[in-house]
Amino acid sequence: MDNRARILSVLQQYWGYKMFRPMQEDIILSALAGKDTLALLPTGGGKSITFQVPALAKDGLCIVVSPLIALMKDQVENLKKRNINAYAIHSGLNQFEIEIILNNCIYGDVKFLYVSPERLETEMFLLRLPKMKVSLIAVDEAHCISQWGFDFRPPYRNISKIRLLIPDVPVIALTATATPAVVDDIMDQLAFRGKNVFKQSFYRSNLVYNVIQEEDKTGRLLQLLSEHKGTAIVYVRNRRKTKEYADFLVRNKISAHFYNAGLLPAERDKRQSDWIGNKVRVMVATNAFGMGIDKPDVRLVVHMDIPDCIEAYFQEAGRGGRDGNMSWAWLLWNKNDIIEAEKNLDASFPEPEFISRVYNALGNYFQIVTGTGKLSTWNFEMTDFCNRYSLPPVETFNSVRILEKEGYVSLSEAIHTPSKVKMQADKNDVYRFQVENRDLSSFVELLLRMYSGLFTGFVRIDEFAIARKMNTDKLIVIKGLKQLDKLGLITYEPASDSPRITFLSDRIDHRDVIFSQEHYYSRKKEAEKRLESMKTYLSGSTRCRSQLLLDYFGETQSRRCAMCDICEKRSETGLSEYKFNEVLDRVKPALREAPMPYDKVMAMFGSMDTEKATSAIRWMMDNGKIAMDDDGNLYWK
Repeated sequence: MDNRARILSVLQQYWGYKMFRPMQEDIILSALAGKDTLALLPTGGGKSITFQVPALAKDGLCIVVSPLIALMKDQVENLKKRNINAYAIHSGLNQFEIEIILNNCIYGDVKFLYVSPERLETEMFLLRLPKMKVSLIAVDEAHCISQWGFDFRPPYRNISKIRLLIPDVPVIALTATATPAVVDDIMDQLAFRGKNVFKQSFYRSNLVYNVIQEEDKTGRLLQLLSEHKGTAIVYVRNRRKTKEYADFLVRNKISAHFYNAGLLPAERDKRQSDWIGNKVRVMVATNAFGMGIDKPDVRLVVHMDIPDCIEAYFQEAGRGGRDGNMSWAWLLWNKNDIIEAEKNLDASFPEPEFISRVYNALGNYFQIVTGTGKLSTWNFEMTDFCNRYSLPPVETFNSVRILEKEGYVSLSEAIHTPSKVKMQADKNDVYRFQVENRDLSSFVELLLRMYSGLFTGFVRIDEFAIARKMNTDKLIVIKGLKQLDKLGLITYEPASDSPRITFLSDRIDHRDVIFSQEHYYSRKKEAEKRLESMKTYLSGSTRCRSQLLLDYFGETQSRRCAMCDICEKRSETGLSEYKFNEVLDRVKPALREAPMPYDKVMAMFGSMDTEKATSAIRWMMDNGKIAMDDDGNLYWK
């Protein structure tokens, strides 16, 4: 069977599809041929299939590097539903569980191992990696590897180091958002053996981008939801606004949920499920919502606040219309939003002294002694931490993120980790313990009856189920488990719904915390440049919105969408795109060089219909591109 027949067979067997989407097959055949491959596919373009299919078509294990625990868990669950053996290693697991998974990858029939970039650096992983039969390394959200990217994560830089241990294994890198500079940087940082990029156009013929300067945003939101029927996402900047806008919509008889990282994982899952299942029409969310969520029939995406950068906006707006039907993306803004965005940028880069103070407070909060703590993981309650040390929440959160970029800590999103128990004593010692501790004997006996495998590894338990069996309260059971843990009979890990923070190196004196040019000062300049690009996009009034976005990502030959707010205004001139651009291309450079009288401007169009030139110039004046000075001369604004 040739490679093409083999991958089509895999696609049919596991996904039930008879053919690939555009470019998927070329990407898969490239990876299957052992070539390092970079795939740029738009949001919803089916990136996961491009590494999962070649991995299933080859013998051995595929290591998938992914930045988000929720994404990893979601993909592992989807693979297991297809009877594909997959695991994920993340901060919600203890060392014993990680060891079991890694050993399974050596001796078992595991096809996919999802791992965060931080885990690639651990001794436990590096010692076992050469013993694994690795067939492919997949790097998801590959823009995170580039310091020019909008979501740079330094641990991604270490992926190339593991290639030295398994030099013959090809890499496939995937992203939905990358500028030309980021594309080149990804290949350099992953030590590609040759440039090899597959790029699908980011042009979306069924998605209309609109920008409107608006003071009455709530009124406009109701109008948009009335005009565009179907499922919607409304993006806002902070958690407080998610609830405020959702409550506002409900008061106006529009079904809505709010979603942010502050909700417990179980509640987030329920709200997400209600929205996907069309029980709720609108999801009002921060940017914590959307990654990895596959809902094809989103008809409307509204941004009530200015995103930090075009990459983030493009990714979020791109969640509309994945089914190929017409969808609309609206960005509402006013002058106060510009001021707010600039303040947020400043808050994203607290002063180095403040960040050092946060690092010191973290060490004290978790009672980590200087010189110890490497790879220790802790549940992290940001509100409690800020209250205890009188720290402002926004600056503190951004300080932790910068410490993460400098490689001191790693902060994961909130995930649910169930309660776990492992017996620390053998069966003889347990018997002796029961004889010596008659008051706890029946409790220990019940644990052994209810859960098998306690002597060989960590077992998930349910304190409520144990309480029902004992005809008592759950809190009594938790107290008993903690007592057994203190006495050394068991190790008890209570359930948690908190984010988790991991110290990536031993604690040092906070005065020795270093802020590199690359990770702090250069990142701040890049963030400022990206915000300027966002502001330019907002104020654009002559070029199609889709063209402006695609230009940013290096697609300079795209065509007008003919439907966005700019295209609709330009169509009022009655000119074709070609004729309008002919006027624009003559007028713009001339008026940029020096102001000139109206008659002299019109003299430039001797061979063109004067009426058409007049119409185009009048439109540019009405839309603030051309203005008139005190002497009556026209100039380019």
